[in-house]
Amino acid sequence: MPALRLKAIDGKKALTISRQLIDELQELIQCPRDYFSIELVQSKFIMDGKFVGGPQMVDVLWFDRGQDVQDKAAKIITKHISTIGYKNVDVIFHSLEHSKYYENGEHF
Repeated sequence: MPALRLKAIDGKKALTISRQLIDELQELIQCPRDYFSIELVQSKFIMDGKFVGGPQMVDVLWFDRGQDVQDKAAKIITKHISTIGYKNVDVIFHSLEHSKYYENGEHF
């Protein structure tokens, strides 16, 4: 953990920023690199009976690290997504509870 879920973002473009994005987040959060995951979510968006391009979003699932770290993480994510051509991106944090997160049958 943390897990980043990218929506309405081109996968090939996301590959180009993935290493540096995790480098910066790892430095900020101070957790092992292999705790991070990036998932490309292939969604279809609908408006007025038609498929449309959706808004670029990054959902971040993680254990709460406080407002200051969250603000800095949002800026890092936004910076990297904007470098691949997306000028508007929503970053949404979902805080996980340690007692509800299990790894190999054991909660944190």
